[in-house]
Amino acid sequence: MPELVVDFITSLDGYASAEGWPGWWGLEGPEYLAWLGENPEGDYLVLMGATTYRLMHGFTKVGEPGTDVLGGMSKVVFSSTLTEPLEWDNSTLVAGDAVEAVRRMKETGDRSMRTLGSLSLCRSLLAAGLVDRFRVVMFPVITGATGAERIYDGYPDVALDMTDSRTFDGRIQLVEYAPRVLDGPPGTS
Repeated sequence: MPELVVDFITSLDGYASAEGWPGWWGLEGPEYLAWLGENPEGDYLVLMGATTYRLMHGFTKVGEPGTDVLGGMSKVVFSSTLTEPLEWDNSTLVAGDAVEAVRRMKETGDRSMRTLGSLSLCRSLLAAGLVDRFRVVMFPVITGATGAERIYDGYPDVALDMTDSRTFDGRIQLVEYAPRVLDGPPGTS
């Protein structure tokens, strides 16, 4: 069965972005960019929502470092607001229920998938029990005053069993987990 990886880039305090800060909080380093260039899971189908699609396509248009590889990847965009044809190459639009579509893709497909941003999509997929691997790359900043898009708001309780970790450039931390959605805090059910 194909794997589904949820993939987040975050500040230490759990924000996906911050007002006035550059991409990657201006801290992308050569080791991290080299890892991105190696294109881990490059053959995976990339899943995203409309907001992330617009943002990332815009980044590729202006040459944001590390985003050039996204153009050649196959992408599925879940949206009720976008229309065909999508401007970004290798992008397919799905207007229906994302959870059901991904469930079918896992059951009948042969290609593993990974998300890109798309906070509400990831939340829905995790709550539905479809996520096999949860990867977070944490940048060493706290953006409490300017942080935007709190990643974990609205999530169910989730137990995370660590499967991998790595440090890039002596400061950027990658952690990977196998998630288990819980009915509530341990010992309460």
